[in-house]
Parts: sequence; C-alpha cells; structure tokens
Amino acid sequence: MIARVHATASASRANGPGRRFVVWFQGCTLGCAGCFNPATHVAAGPTIALDEVIAAFDAAAVDGLTLSGGEPMQQAPAALELLLAARRRGRSTLMFSGYTRGELAAQALGPAVLAHLDVLVDGRYQPADKLGHGLRGSANQTLHLLTARHSRAEVEATPEAEIRIGKDGSLELTGVAPLTVRSLR
Repeated sequence: MIARVHATASASRANGPGRRFVVWFQGCTLGCAGCFNPATHVAAGPTIALDEVIAAFDAAAVDGLTLSGGEPMQQAPAALELLLAARRRGRSTLMFSGYTRGELAAQALGPAVLAHLDVLVDGRYQPADKLGHGLRGSANQTLHLLTARHSRAEVEATPEAEIRIGKDGSLELTGVAPLTVRSLR
C-alpha cells in the first residue's frame, strides 16, 4: 500500500507521551483557519510505500506511533495499516484528527481505526480558542483516552513544542504550540 506522507520524525517527544515515531499525512480538506501545517493540506505530491515507513518505525527506538497531518483519516486505509503495524509491535498509538470521535465512528474504517488507538485528539482547530498544551491546539478539541495504556496526566505532560536541528542544519518545529514564546521557556 502507498500513501501521501508529508514527513516523518523518528524520535519526537512533543507529539505524545514518551518517544514517538510521527507520520504527518499529506492532504486535508477540512481547512481549519490558522492551521499550523498548511503545507500538508494539498492532497498531491509524492507517495511512499508504507513498508518503507514501517521499516523506519521498526528502526526507531520509540515508545509509540503518532499519526498527524494533514488529516490521517483522509487516507484511512494507510492510517489503519500503520496502526496495525504498531499494535503488532506492542507500541502505543495516538492520532490527531480534525474529525470528532463521532464523525470518525461514522466513517467506513473509523471503528477499526478507533479500535487500534490508545489516544485520540479530535476536533477542528479553532484559533479563537487557542490553547497549545495537553496535546490540544484549541480548547474545543478533546483528548480521548481509548485504552488504559496512558494516564491523562502522562499525556498532558507532553512538551508543548520541540525544535529539532537536522544534520543539514535545517530546523523543524513541531508540537501543539511550536511558535509561541511560552513554548520556548
């Protein structure tokens, strides 16, 4: 199976509890005003075989997998395949989605995706309700603990942001509040 993937990170601490392998899907039609990742909205660009993503996940020394975007559920078969791979390896799973839990449950693969998540952060980002902590970008978003694997305190203790410097000197900002002064304390 192939997917449109904007980027991956092999060891993030700002995208869920512990060290996480993060997959940012490419493509989102929800169009949330003020989205931090507008470059992920266009559903075009190169594709990658999920076997390659899973091999990178296997090579990473991480506690879990985080799916983000773009919108993971606009490539639901690929999202489900990655979640199943993480589950087979005994790793934690987390997904950020602009869809609400109810909207996800109504989608064709929604129940299967929900069944393989430990944590779901759902709801469209609303800049007027900006929050930027506890893995929620805005106050209207909901943190759902779908299994007992993580406590609310553990998830909410996730750093708000991280700045990573690539070997080529490039900077990568990630997290739910990567551009606020408060994040840089």
